[in-house]
Amino acid sequence: MAKYSRIEVFQAMKETGAVPVFYHADIAVCKAVVKACYNGGIRVFEFVNRGDFAHELFTELNKYALSELPGMIMGAGSIVEEGTTALYVQNGANFIVSPLLNEEMARICNRRKIMWSPGCGTISEINQAQELGAEVVKVFPASEVGGPSFVKAVKAPMPWTDIMPTGGVSCEKENLEQWFAAGVTCVGMGSNLFPKSIMENKDWKALEEKTRLLIETIKNLR
Repeated sequence: MAKYSRIEVFQAMKETGAVPVFYHADIAVCKAVVKACYNGGIRVFEFVNRGDFAHELFTELNKYALSELPGMIMGAGSIVEEGTTALYVQNGANFIVSPLLNEEMARICNRRKIMWSPGCGTISEINQAQELGAEVVKVFPASEVGGPSFVKAVKAPMPWTDIMPTGGVSCEKENLEQWFAAGVTCVGMGSNLFPKSIMENKDWKALEEKTRLLIETIKNLR
């Protein structure tokens, strides 16, 4: 059962400004990465449903966060259908992120009052997601959909919209400045937050510092 309500998840996303998007088959690496991000100031973390037995990794990782990292909110991403949604919900996911819009996923999450963030690429999809109860919509793939200018265009007629772009977001100040100036609520951060140099060397201290700098940059841009 989820520990955090959908409103608590939304508030944490908004306050933190960045949501790491990560998967690794080694649970020890997963724990080290989540801890480094936590130490750097991250409080919302999206574990990607990508490899075999990913849900088992998530369950162990979520238990670790609940036990050792107070306030870290764990959720699951890259989920595309209702069966997998229910599986992660049963394993304690506090939020579900999808690259697409699926009404059945919305119903499962709403039934358990769990935050659901669907992937949208048009203003009509965003409107539909909001009608289905999405607090934050994921614009994906953000750079291909239209980048910061797309976000700005959506916010003009629908200023109440909370957007999390994923895909095409980097840690550089210039890139982040464009997104937050356009009006995003937070950004999804994947490989740009976890460069090969850090992962291959398992330099978790460097990841912690990179995360801390990211959070400070976002704070200063707001």
